[in-house]
Amino acid sequence: MEDPTSVGICARPAPVLREYVESYVGFDLRRLPTGVHCGPPSRALTAVISLADPLEVAPGVDDGSPVTRFDSVAGGLMCRSVAIHHDGRQHGVQVSLTPLGARAVYGMPAAELAHRLVPLDALLGPLAVELVDRLRSATTWAARFAALDDSLLRAVGRGTRGADERGVRPEVAEAWRRLVAARGRVQVAAVAAELGWSRRHLTERFRGEVGLSPKTLARVLRFEHAHELATARDPLPWGEAAAVCGYADQAHLVRDWREFTGRTPTAWRRGELLLGAGQP
Repeated sequence: MEDPTSVGICARPAPVLREYVESYVGFDLRRLPTGVHCGPPSRALTAVISLADPLEVAPGVDDGSPVTRFDSVAGGLMCRSVAIHHDGRQHGVQVSLTPLGARAVYGMPAAELAHRLVPLDALLGPLAVELVDRLRSATTWAARFAALDDSLLRAVGRGTRGADERGVRPEVAEAWRRLVAARGRVQVAAVAAELGWSRRHLTERFRGEVGLSPKTLARVLRFEHAHELATARDPLPWGEAAAVCGYADQAHLVRDWREFTGRTPTAWRRGELLLGAGQP
């Protein structure tokens, strides 16, 4: 087999979109061994648009979850990895939305998409169909990112969607910001007290908006941090990564890793084909 090649291009959205959309990533991965990429849980709602063959995605890894084909797919916050089946080639664009921006872009709270994968056109209608066509006909990444800016600005501007984002309770938005800033290393009860709410009330309102409880999101954020360290060019040993990310010990990290990916950290590293190849 020829050596694998990869292209990964990151871009920030237009300034007016940045409270709703964290980033764009264009990827073109070729000549990889056929296999399954483990797309891990994170703090972002992810949408992926294929620029080649349809995506083959299952909402779980090694658990018998059914595989569905999508030209473009959007998902909510997850507590487990999605399995992306590929034949050695992945070519597309990934958009990472903030949960609090879901109302503005999709016209619904992020909670309605939690633990789900849906076609992007089920959320954006004809605008999604037009966007896919524009992305596939563009010949440069700059043109593709410009098309994303244009389409998402139109999505935010439709109807009352821009106003809907302001319907997020400020206490929920502040709890989100504090959890993200601390990368999950914060006591939910302390955050609730500082906001003047009980822990139970914060949990109910937060889950109703975001789709995960604050405690579960904190676990996802710690895992996300550990995953970033594990995919670095010079990854830390697992025990050191556990300490940096706020786990009680390495065994605690392993338990969460197994729950979120369906694999132990060692098995994940051995089986993740896109490590070092530019992960989307």
